[in-house]
Amino acid sequence: MSRVRIKPDAELAPEVLAQVKAIEGMGGDSSTMRGLAHRQSLFDGFFQWYGSARKGEAVEEELIELVRLKIARLNDCFT
Repeated sequence: MSRVRIKPDAELAPEVLAQVKAIEGMGGDSSTMRGLAHRQSLFDGFFQWYGSARKGEAVEEELIELVRLKIARLNDCFT
C-alpha cells in the first residue's frame, strides 16, 4: 500500500501551518492535514466541505463520525 509523506512544519504554507498548530495545540492529530497539504487545491476543497459537514450542514455529524470510525477500523487504525 502506498503512503503519503507527512509534510513537516517547514514545508507547510503559513495558513496550513496555523491550522495544524491549532489542532495540535488541542491535542488533535494533524496527519490528515499534513498529507493533504501536498496539493493545496485538494486541501482547500476538502476542508471547506469537511468543516460544514462536521457542523451538520452538509451531512449529519453522527454519520460523519460513524464513517470516520469505520474507515479507521478497516485500515487497522484505532483512533
